[in-house]
Amino acid sequence: MSSSSDFESIAVVPLGDPSRASVYEHGWQSWSPAGTYSADLPASPRPHRPIWQTMAFRPGHPAPDRGFQGEGLLAVVPADGPIRLWRAADPARQVASIRARLAQGRLHISADGPVFEIAPPSSLAAGLASVGAGLGEAAGARPVRPIGPGWCSWYGYGSEVTDAAVSENLEVIEREGLDVRLIQIDDGHQAEIGDWLEPSGRIASMADLANRIRDGGREAGVWTAPFMVGERSRLAREHPEWLVRDAIGADRHWDQRIHVLDVTHPGAAAHLGDVFRTLRSWGFTMHKIDFLYGGAMDGGRHGDADAVAAYREGLRIIRAALGDDATILGCGAPLLPSIGLVDAMRISPDTDLRVEPLDGDVSQPSQRGAMTAGRAREWMHGRLWVNDPDCIIAAPDAEDREGWATYLQSSGGLAMSGDRLAGLDRRGLELTRTLLRPSATEVTA
Repeated sequence: MSSSSDFESIAVVPLGDPSRASVYEHGWQSWSPAGTYSADLPASPRPHRPIWQTMAFRPGHPAPDRGFQGEGLLAVVPADGPIRLWRAADPARQVASIRARLAQGRLHISADGPVFEIAPPSSLAAGLASVGAGLGEAAGARPVRPIGPGWCSWYGYGSEVTDAAVSENLEVIEREGLDVRLIQIDDGHQAEIGDWLEPSGRIASMADLANRIRDGGREAGVWTAPFMVGERSRLAREHPEWLVRDAIGADRHWDQRIHVLDVTHPGAAAHLGDVFRTLRSWGFTMHKIDFLYGGAMDGGRHGDADAVAAYREGLRIIRAALGDDATILGCGAPLLPSIGLVDAMRISPDTDLRVEPLDGDVSQPSQRGAMTAGRAREWMHGRLWVNDPDCIIAAPDAEDREGWATYLQSSGGLAMSGDRLAGLDRRGLELTRTLLRPSATEVTA
């Protein structure tokens, strides 16, 4: 856990007129805010509820009440003078928090770990592109290939997805001739969080469902939260020794206390590999692995590994079990430590039917929060992975489906319909049809 005493001064940046200067701040994980803010703001976004520090910001690394804090990446654009940009020296090992505090027209920059400054770029966009290229090369980013288009069960059904629901949507896809090449079954197929191979009862057999999807000429995808273990799960009851002790930030979700799987324990590591080998053997070749921030929480582990090293080891276990030809989509994931280990990445909070987020906290589901963070992370697409801007939402009750569609059209990222397709009106179908296309492989920023 970071404290103010852990931070060392690394630069003082004259701004000229602070109201004409800005700070680019990059958040810790998929759902963390990211964006460019006026340098004279009192502070960048902060969590409005304690649990959101864990679920949407960075556990154990709260930002101060005033100023800015980037996780592994921060840039300053003065009103006069060159752009200054710093990034973590080796985010596969350690991701420094980088702070900026305004005092007397200058930004005082400090960090709690190794960082280096890149050469002054001609623009912020050029600087971020340079960071992306450098990070991708250093961490061995996987070749970017097109994914989808697809359909995901989450927004239409939440955790109540059923065989009948999937069948209904497959029928609409066929009848309407929608270009859907991937069907991803989201939360709700499993008995409990952590018991990924045990059915909830709403879907009779995940292996049979995968076969049905594949028989229709489509790829089968499945959702898991591989590092999260619910207290109600059989895994938690039978193997408490596989759980991280006193994980910092672990809290309640899914209406239960949540633990973190300790992949440094040989038994837990073997179990994790078995889960994904089994899912692959059932026919699931696309895997959305979610709530990944849990794997990078501090706490007591069996092996001698810090949180970032343990997180990357968990991703390596999953990749080895699935094979290089499987598609891995990260979500709720520590971003910079994931480079080289996933094919696609959610780069924003969830979208929503609402334009504005709950309590005004842009880390929470909303169209505005998703667009703001997604635009701030466009530089990642094509350099580190395929960006996932979240699902196509074209239902009649979406507050601004036209605006959301315009944003998705420009993203080049993963295109997945999230609606109950039978519930779409004519305009909703038109938008969905237009937006369904394979993800682009070229950079978009």
